[in-house]
Amino acid sequence: MNSDELADRMLDFAARVGKVVDALPDTRLGRHIAGQLVRCGTAAAPNYEEGCAAESRADFIHKLRICLKELRESRSWIRLIIKAELLGTKKMAALLDESTQLCNIVGKSIVTAASKVTKKR
Repeated sequence: MNSDELADRMLDFAARVGKVVDALPDTRLGRHIAGQLVRCGTAAAPNYEEGCAAESRADFIHKLRICLKELRESRSWIRLIIKAELLGTKKMAALLDESTQLCNIVGKSIVTAASKVTKKR
């Protein structure tokens, strides 16, 4: 997978998160989760894009670490939606899986980029 494909996947994830946020119930918990999830669930894609335009390898790693943090937070909110039974498990399972896959991809990219930095020293 190249960087453009991964960027598209992250944009798809953000769009799916937006649909989930709009489907959450208008309850105190639903509104709270919606506010949190819309921020972190849509933040990974632009942070990844910033990383792709990084000025240095250290900047690239930093931006990808932010991206990973946002993806992990999104995954946590998605898991809470499932645990609290706010939306159907079947509807959320695919989004949870995608968040996990994206976390794994970005995490591996960070490890690879960081290992190249330590090899140069």
